[in-house]
Amino acid sequence: MSLAFHSDAAEKILRELTRPEQAAVEMVRRLLEEQSVLPGARPLPDHGHGSTTYAYELLPEQTGDRGLSIVYRHAEDLNATLILWLIVGP
Repeated sequence: MSLAFHSDAAEKILRELTRPEQAAVEMVRRLLEEQSVLPGARPLPDHGHGSTTYAYELLPEQTGDRGLSIVYRHAEDLNATLILWLIVGP
């Protein structure tokens, strides 16, 4: 099990989401504590050493409202994940 946190930017956006969207993001955060690479997550270009960045998509059906992209970085040496950005779609 690892730790998963929100960046300051992600925390700000999280407060602006609807309750169902917030619940969906929390579900993903909890999943990230269990596994660092979620099924369906896309690796993104990353210049970090010992870390990998991914984008994970939530469909409107999963959030109860709008689609969301969750961009996160997992650091192997820290055994921790940081949710960098929450990108809200239509």
